[in-house]
Amino acid sequence: MNMSLLMILLFFLLSLYLGFRARKGKQMNFEQWAVGGRSFGTLLVFLLMAGENFTTYTFLGASGAAYGLGGPTIYVFSALCYIVMYWVTPIVWRYGKEHRLLTQSDFFQSKYNSPALGVLAAVVGVVSMVPYLVLQLKGLGIIVSEASYGLISPTVAVWIGMLSVAFYVMVSGIHGSAWTAVIKDIVMLVVIVFVALYLPYHYYGGLKPMFQAIDAAKPGFLLVPDKGLSVSWYISTCILFAFGASMWPHMYSAIFTSRTESALRKNAALTPLYQLVLVLVLFIGFAAILQVPGLQGPDMDLALFKMAKNVFDPWFVGVIGAAGILAALVPSSLLLMAAATLLSKNVYKVWKPQTPDDQLARITRWLVPVIALICLYFTFHGGKTIITLLIMAYGFVTQLFPALVFSLQRKNVLTLQGAFCGIIAGVVVVGYVTVTNMTMDKIFPFFPQAVKDLDIGIVALIVNVVVSLVVSMATRHLDLGKRGQADAAV
Repeated sequence: MNMSLLMILLFFLLSLYLGFRARKGKQMNFEQWAVGGRSFGTLLVFLLMAGENFTTYTFLGASGAAYGLGGPTIYVFSALCYIVMYWVTPIVWRYGKEHRLLTQSDFFQSKYNSPALGVLAAVVGVVSMVPYLVLQLKGLGIIVSEASYGLISPTVAVWIGMLSVAFYVMVSGIHGSAWTAVIKDIVMLVVIVFVALYLPYHYYGGLKPMFQAIDAAKPGFLLVPDKGLSVSWYISTCILFAFGASMWPHMYSAIFTSRTESALRKNAALTPLYQLVLVLVLFIGFAAILQVPGLQGPDMDLALFKMAKNVFDPWFVGVIGAAGILAALVPSSLLLMAAATLLSKNVYKVWKPQTPDDQLARITRWLVPVIALICLYFTFHGGKTIITLLIMAYGFVTQLFPALVFSLQRKNVLTLQGAFCGIIAGVVVVGYVTVTNMTMDKIFPFFPQAVKDLDIGIVALIVNVVVSLVVSMATRHLDLGKRGQADAAV
């Protein structure tokens, strides 16, 4: 066993130990398992929510994007989403605490008084999270294989990692995710800061000489272009990220764990500073441009490890690999738990409403390995289809945003029918444009370039809002009739 593999194994075992030990001294009822008994303080909430910035996509994908795209990669650093979270998450938390909610779908079901809307939100959420989970697993396989110098195959790494996570999620629930997040963020922070600052100085003598060398070799590569990935694309993408980041179902699990709403505001206020670390990840990709040239397609994501193995001793390559593994395990555990809870509480219980809580808790736990096996199948057999699904995933969850925002108003202008039809319309548009590879340029060829460069997701959101409002206007009398019947019954 080489030193790299030994370091990977040590950190992996430590994460499993923390995951299993997290349940010690706690009676693991459904609320405790799913949202930690709503008892987490500022630090744990911060690590669960802010730490979600650091996944395998960030670890490999952000540096690979900097390597391949150059200047437009700055979209990964967008603080707009935390402005939305600062105002939205405390309101969601207050409502969730008052009504004892456990999931995102619970929120929609309660706000619109409709189990059917809860089912729709659950389906959209689970469909979105499966490709996100598969992405983590694919990244896990790449990281372990590269960091172990090929001694462990990606297939073996994915099986071991996913089954281990599924097991400790079944046992400890969100407590396991929280305490594993502690070691994950410490290791990730140390590794990223050191590697991102060391490599530019090692290869170029500093950050400024690095950017000067890249600009001289590839003029304009570090700039945002006038067409394509232009400023208007960047702005529209950041807006979509700001809306979509608040809609991932596993984020609601983290929100409902908080002991106070002030912890959520502190998290939203501090995370943009924490997110500066993402800029350092981009430095790694920029440093690789001239040192490991010629990487194409998926190989661009290997830029970090190709440089690391040329510069560092095997033991430190193992530490980098361990950081990457933790970046896969923690988000995977949250995603698994959120998906299982949505399917049990917001789909199965709608079908079987008399299911007692203790039985529902058992069903949820056993859904964890089932979902894990489904994700493993797509990891090994999904091929390029998963990439398409992943592009659709972010667009899907963003379609829940209008119905949520309108529901936070004192007088919700959307009816149940309007919210339902708006979500479906937005999802259909996202699915269609993704599958057909449609772009704004093809839809509006005679429009100004700034319009043609907009992210296509903007169109889906506009369609969503328009359909929601029009249908709500047409069904307002139905909604008022139901409210009148409810008042009469009281």
